[in-house]
Amino acid sequence: MKNIPYSNAIGSVMYLMVSTRPDIAYAVSCLSRYMSNAGLPHWEALKWLLRYLNGSIDTGIKFSRCNEGANLIGYVDSNYANDKDSRRSTTSYVFTLCGACVSWKSQLQNIVALSTTEAEYIATTEAFKEAIWLKGLLTEIGNIFWAPVIWL
Repeated sequence: MKNIPYSNAIGSVMYLMVSTRPDIAYAVSCLSRYMSNAGLPHWEALKWLLRYLNGSIDTGIKFSRCNEGANLIGYVDSNYANDKDSRRSTTSYVFTLCGACVSWKSQLQNIVALSTTEAEYIATTEAFKEAIWLKGLLTEIGNIFWAPVIWL
């Protein structure tokens, strides 16, 4: 594994994830946990991700004019205790504005949740903090919209 450029490839897919490909956020989050000690299964998973990106090269974020007013919609989910080493849960959310993705996140939670309900509450709290910030930003730039809708 010393001759395989695992860290370089992770850096490249991180750039894609941040700029145009929110659909790979969870996969990149999982793969980047093993940058210092990657094994052959991690390299195989990274190659699968690269093949997925090659097969969906025309996929991207499309921004278009919204005729009915800007509608901020959020989707949030958590994955209870999916990290086998620390038993921490993963928080993931995505916000769309006029059908286009404007904010997304997928990361391990800072604390260990004791139940699926607690993991969902933690994820929902993170999503609401982002929704409040986005609402303030959109209000400041003069974009009129209704209250944010968040789906659990």
